[in-house]
Amino acid sequence: MLDLVCSNFDNVVVVYNGANAMELGFLNDYDQIKGALWCPGTGQSGFNALGSILSGDVNPPGKTSDTFVADLTATPTANNFGSFFYDNTEEFNMTQVGFTGEEEIVAPSFVNYVEGIYVGYRFWETAADEGLINYDESVVYPFGYGLSYTTFSQEMGEITANDGQITFDVTVTNTGDVAGKDVVEVYYNPPYTNGGIEKATANLIAFEKTDVLEPGASETVTITFNEEDMASYDYQNAEAYVLESGDYQISINSDSHNEIDSQTYNVPETITYSGDNMRSTDKTEVTNQFASAEGDVTYLSRADGFANYDEATAAPASLSMTDEQKETFLNNGNYDPADYNDDADEMPTTGADNGLELADLRGVDYDDAQWDELLDQMSVSDMDQLIALGGYQTVAVSSIGKVQTIDCDGPASINNNFTGTGSVGFPSAVMIASTWNKDIATAFGESIGKMADEMGVSGWYAPAMNIHRSAFAGRNFEYYSEDGLLSGKIASAAIQGAEEYGVYAYMKHFALNDQETNRNSMLCTWSNEQAIREIYLKPFEISVKEGGCDAVMSSFNYIGTEWAGGYAPLCNTVLRGEWGFKGFVLTDYFGVYGYMNSDQGIRNGTDCMLVAYDTETNHVKDQESATGVQAMRQACKNILYTVVNSRAYDPANLETGLMGWQIAAIVIDVICAAVIIVLEAVAVNKFIKRKSGKIKMK
Repeated sequence: MLDLVCSNFDNVVVVYNGANAMELGFLNDYDQIKGALWCPGTGQSGFNALGSILSGDVNPPGKTSDTFVADLTATPTANNFGSFFYDNTEEFNMTQVGFTGEEEIVAPSFVNYVEGIYVGYRFWETAADEGLINYDESVVYPFGYGLSYTTFSQEMGEITANDGQITFDVTVTNTGDVAGKDVVEVYYNPPYTNGGIEKATANLIAFEKTDVLEPGASETVTITFNEEDMASYDYQNAEAYVLESGDYQISINSDSHNEIDSQTYNVPETITYSGDNMRSTDKTEVTNQFASAEGDVTYLSRADGFANYDEATAAPASLSMTDEQKETFLNNGNYDPADYNDDADEMPTTGADNGLELADLRGVDYDDAQWDELLDQMSVSDMDQLIALGGYQTVAVSSIGKVQTIDCDGPASINNNFTGTGSVGFPSAVMIASTWNKDIATAFGESIGKMADEMGVSGWYAPAMNIHRSAFAGRNFEYYSEDGLLSGKIASAAIQGAEEYGVYAYMKHFALNDQETNRNSMLCTWSNEQAIREIYLKPFEISVKEGGCDAVMSSFNYIGTEWAGGYAPLCNTVLRGEWGFKGFVLTDYFGVYGYMNSDQGIRNGTDCMLVAYDTETNHVKDQESATGVQAMRQACKNILYTVVNSRAYDPANLETGLMGWQIAAIVIDVICAAVIIVLEAVAVNKFIKRKSGKIKMK
């Protein structure tokens, strides 16, 4: 196609309409190609702007949210992405009925995150600095790259530090002859000791988007971030975040590779954030939680110029699960809640008459004693129903006057699968991230929230913020970027926008759901704690701490040998403990898949099952033990706290608890019943008349 077009036209512009980072080296093979435009999913009307951009009437100010490389098979993830089934785990195979209605065998699989922290641009920039690669041959377009119809200059002011915050101004000037916006991208390059804590040479730490600048106009933006944000996680020695002493190069860049200006910031003494010396944003001490997810994997190291690159990035040498891992592997075939009961637990009160309704607790602190009084009123059956049937809803509970609420799917829209009502279709997450514009993300969230409110919807199954670990991932269109900070800042803005209308956004998929391949096949995800914290949890952490997120959708995959939705270190210790999350966690679609069950979920941090009908495991099995009922009670509290503080309990929005389609169905049933009664009455009357001889038969 390119040969044909370029042989007939001298001026060619290529438009790539796709969300995944594509190999675009061919653009340099044709002299006739004068320009290229990345156009990820535009939504229902975004293409209306394409002609205006190509003609020059609109100046596109976007930046890439991923690195575009020449050869995707040369990435450090290439050999460890995709389908890998264990060859010795037959004892864990499960039989279940799938969507087809036929029985299917589900077997454990795995994926090794061998690259550690060196994901996306962090690898390409560091590998170039260490001499492992030729950057110009390997990278076609850097992360954060974007051209404009005008030119800009950026001038970096002096860095100041006060109370742990680093601040400086950047003055951006439009030096061309066309109006446009620019992005200030801030990176840091930390001091690195050969063989020490793994560190990349380029790390995005802040960004800001200017307003439209006319030719010759300037704008000064202020950059602020915490010194502690430059700390690295040392999972091998300190088991904590560590800000090592030395010089940190803080730069403003046009993209991850090209520096505009920089200054040196010195940390005189190493700071270890452990014990009582926590980072300012943490609620509890941060220490190792994911040792069980490290597995038997050789991780890529920067030591000696990535000397172990070939060994670390090779395809798995073995497809066997170790005996040690088998001892901790859990699925529905071997999970028994009784194994985790504590005889010291006391059975909570149920079915009390305390005269409270859920509405009375709107705005009441999460730790207020009134919550216990309210929860005492619920029966075990009430709790089970609220936990078990969380698909596109939270159910009504009469004992506490709880109304039913409606949740809807759609990362780029909000659609009610039951009524067929749908909202405006917005651009894909990749498109929004590529604007590098937090205000646009906020406006998107506000639009979703406003339409959800108009539709009577309280929960939004989005935003999704898993990492573009590989360009081959089947759901990259729904996720923002290869970078956790960019993803987190954009997601936080969208969450806050929806919250303006009382709509709780479910950040998803929590966590390490970075490929679709085998996601339902007991996918054991192996990664080291540094990568988990610095790369894969980063957007979720930002969304809780800055975005105020109060709902979460957990993920299908395993963290090591346990389902992510039933993994307490993730859903309790880190999410609720370290980050201070107050809200509830919902499963991803509750298809069971041989391993999802509500007992394991509620005992380890997941509160609600995303299914609207009964399955073999969505109802709590252990409703007899004190441990089991306490877990049910805690799960219900988390759900109720989020719901009562949402739009559903705004006095103007309180509903009877029935969906519109349910009300319509009841009305239809009543009408049908009335018609049947009338017809029966007519028939009986005719029969009586015949019996009395008043009707002559012909």
